[in-house]
Amino acid sequence: MRQSSLVVVANRLPLDDNVAPDGACEWRRSPGGLAGALRAILQQTPATWVGWGGSIGDARPLPDIGPLRLCPIPLGEEELRGYYEGFANSTLWPLYHDAVEQPVFDRGWWETYRAVNRRFAEATAEVAERGATVWVQDYHLQLVPQLLRELRPDVLIGFFLHVPFPPPELFMQLPRRLELLRGMLGADLVGFQRPQAAHNVAQLAAKLLGARGADDAIILEDRVVRTGAFPVSIDVAEMRSLSARPYVLNQARQLRQDLGSHKRVLLSVDRLDYTKGIEHRLTAYSELLRDGKVKVRDAVMVQVAVPSRERVENYRGLRDRIEREVGRINGEYGRVGQPAIHYLNQPFDRADLAALYQAADVMVVTPLRDGMNLVAKEFVAARRDDTGALVLSEFAGAAAELGDAFLVNPHDVDGLKETLLQALAATPGDLATRMSAMRSYLTTHDIHAWARAYLTELEPARSLSR
Repeated sequence: MRQSSLVVVANRLPLDDNVAPDGACEWRRSPGGLAGALRAILQQTPATWVGWGGSIGDARPLPDIGPLRLCPIPLGEEELRGYYEGFANSTLWPLYHDAVEQPVFDRGWWETYRAVNRRFAEATAEVAERGATVWVQDYHLQLVPQLLRELRPDVLIGFFLHVPFPPPELFMQLPRRLELLRGMLGADLVGFQRPQAAHNVAQLAAKLLGARGADDAIILEDRVVRTGAFPVSIDVAEMRSLSARPYVLNQARQLRQDLGSHKRVLLSVDRLDYTKGIEHRLTAYSELLRDGKVKVRDAVMVQVAVPSRERVENYRGLRDRIEREVGRINGEYGRVGQPAIHYLNQPFDRADLAALYQAADVMVVTPLRDGMNLVAKEFVAARRDDTGALVLSEFAGAAAELGDAFLVNPHDVDGLKETLLQALAATPGDLATRMSAMRSYLTTHDIHAWARAYLTELEPARSLSR
């Protein structure tokens, strides 16, 4: 494979699961996903993306997507189980999300995680030009920066963590905490969603590695590692354009009619994940129905839960619990032809998602913990007429930027109920003021601004770390 001056390294290639009959590849799009976030940049910039293609066994060569070359990494069944389902998503994911679920520590998973990270680093070393910029993404590949530095000290290495980074007392639980911290700090610039994460890492580097420095720069042996907050965003122009298409506008009108043109529509769009607060949200809505504060004749909830990590036991159990609770709520409060909740456990394409955003009166985004949550930003960008209300968890990274949303603590079910009622009762003038302010902010803080800010900060790090 030809070498590139810009290499993105991520767990998954940005491919749709379904390859076209002619063998062509299409860009993978999911609500709030990494591939969607980077699409606007990499469809205009020649680069190579290193990642797993999604199938078990040998990695077959893949055609380019526009100027983007693809470098597939093979994964076997046991490797997928240990590296991805095991250490990444049953150890790191819950721990990094404040241990919402108890993390599992398995020594075998660690060995597989380390071996797969080395495979990614070796493949990256092969495709990177001399002096190239390499941008490593997320917790799946936390060892890659240091492994790559050992293989290719000439390249400039960035690492960006899309999920929260936990407080030191939680990170200290990890049996392999030193290797994970050193792996991440092998980068020249480590980026996070929020400043608190950089502070947590600086504390850990001082405690575990004897490093000096502050929240924005860590002096580690003979190197300076820059750190900072770079809140990720969306392609605002793309969402605005999409939401103006005739198909989307017609679909939004049809959805309103199907759901009940006189009804208030509450919408949630999440990956099916225990960090997203879906169960708390259902409890709050159920109690509003029980108490008569919300009536099925006047309102309806639409819960989209995009399938996720279906082979991981915790996720299968979550799906079962949610489906039972939706059935109970509809059984108790629904009427013939009028369910209290429409529950959709399926992926949605971008156009239908934009239509849903425009059909809703209240968007309910209430994760228990989230690095950013791009769905909240997508909803704001899609509301071209400045209508609609956004109910947003304080514990989503987006809350720091979208302060005009109806902010809520999702752990407080009574508070969540009150906030939902406030959003439903808000005046058109209040909603327009809030939405206009958020849309104005996103216009200047879109995906291009995020990439520009990160890559601009990364380049000076070249001289500091050498």
